[in-house]
Amino acid sequence: FHGKITRRTCEELLSKNGKNGSYLIRDSESVEGALCLCVFFEKLIYTYRIFREHQGYFRIQTSEGVPERIFRTLKDLIYTYEKPNQGLITNLRYPVKKQKALQRSQ
Repeated sequence: FHGKITRRTCEELLSKNGKNGSYLIRDSESVEGALCLCVFFEKLIYTYRIFREHQGYFRIQTSEGVPERIFRTLKDLIYTYEKPNQGLITNLRYPVKKQKALQRSQ
């Protein structure tokens, strides 16, 4: 989980990796409290919105016509979408690791 990074930073991280199925999760810039699952496929980045339900569950919006699914944890969501043909542009294959903040000497 990358937290509050911009869409542009997200795109740079995914493009640098450049592998189909690379993904990361970040806070949504436009919807308060929502998350974005960003997936790299064929030089494009696809974004799926994840909403936190009041019981702490996660609900994801995938492709049109695909029923919404609810997950207990983000790990459960990722595990499901690592499998092919689940409603995303491609299955999740390569998590993009969070970059460590630069340590400043004091």
